[in-house]
Amino acid sequence: MIDAIVLDLGNVLIRWDPSRPFVGRLPEADTKAFLTGFDFAAFNYLQDAGRSWADARTELAATAPEHLAALDVYVEHFADTLTGPVPGTYEVVRDLRALGIRLLGLTNWSAETFHLAEPAAPAIGLLEDVLVSGEVRIAKPDPLLFALLTDRFGLRPERTVFVDDSAVNVVAGAAAGFDAILFTSAEDLRAALAARGVALPRT
Repeated sequence: MIDAIVLDLGNVLIRWDPSRPFVGRLPEADTKAFLTGFDFAAFNYLQDAGRSWADARTELAATAPEHLAALDVYVEHFADTLTGPVPGTYEVVRDLRALGIRLLGLTNWSAETFHLAEPAAPAIGLLEDVLVSGEVRIAKPDPLLFALLTDRFGLRPERTVFVDDSAVNVVAGAAAGFDAILFTSAEDLRAALAARGVALPRT
């Protein structure tokens, strides 16, 4: 029996492309240097874990000031990173909601930019609630975040499906006792849920 389904947001319900804010605003070489020339993934993870953008800028000014212009463009035009819904996932969420299954979100996202998510992917508005890493200052795959998720929403992990596009996060979810699914497409998610007895209509 499945009581609830917990969905990641980025590249599960909403497409995220960190290169988009720079198009037409920054030379390609500077964009590449910012996104690949230093560890942008680690830098961004600290935002997901609750660091403010103001603090991020201060720290970058001290460690890699050559990237400040790129950071300013990225923050000012963050909405451009959100390129719309992941195909087919709105329909999955809509159909799950019609079945009466609890639907929750668990996302690594800066608290300061999360308000931009739902306008770009209306499926987010169909969820009961979303636990945002930047708001609680803990990010996946930290097991503390899964414990907080369980406690906050009164979940039984063994009866809860967790869906994420990151293999590392899927492993962490499984370690926390959830039935964890690696997201690849809406069609594959429908099939995985059907295999678990969730009677979703076929598309």
